[in-house]
Amino acid sequence: MSDLSWVQIVAFNATLLAALASPGPAFLVATRTALIHGRQAGLKTGLGLATMAAVWTAAALMGLAALFTVIPWLYGALKLGGAVYLLYLAYGMWRGADTPLNVTETAVTHKAFTSGMLVNLANPKSVLFAGAVIAVIFPAGLSVTDSLLIVANHFVIEVVAYAGLAFALSTAPARATFLKAKAVLDRSAAVIMGALGVRLLASHSS
Repeated sequence: MSDLSWVQIVAFNATLLAALASPGPAFLVATRTALIHGRQAGLKTGLGLATMAAVWTAAALMGLAALFTVIPWLYGALKLGGAVYLLYLAYGMWRGADTPLNVTETAVTHKAFTSGMLVNLANPKSVLFAGAVIAVIFPAGLSVTDSLLIVANHFVIEVVAYAGLAFALSTAPARATFLKAKAVLDRSAAVIMGALGVRLLASHSS
């Protein structure tokens, strides 16, 4: 018999959706991919993001957040790698801001899933966030079945959210609007992504 309640699941999902809507690296990459490369690439990126997010939640349930506390250098190493990757993405966005796009081109999507996974892998704070949310919402001593249910629920919520984003932003009007302001939007995204990378790097040094 499960110790989970619908109230707990709803509270968990509401917290996830609020976090997904925040302008973090995952949201930025999912948005740009759908706008630039189209629906299929957007869906695959979202699937990669959702997969890694679910892995972080599984890690939190298995006590990785506590492991980070016991072995702080491991968490620091992950943060350093994540910061470097975010700064690399920011550089690529800035450098390509003035590059025109051919909207008739079919995007190469075989790297989209991996790209999504790497973006969320670059954010080890996700496991601390998941651990905190789980500790507040769910009872202690969850069974394996309940833990798997929470991980599967997280995966589904993220897939549905990113799929909705991909469908909404891959429409012709959305892409046309983006193309008109591509340089400004790309540089703005680069600044935000770079700031997130610098912030992660600064937190690693502190």
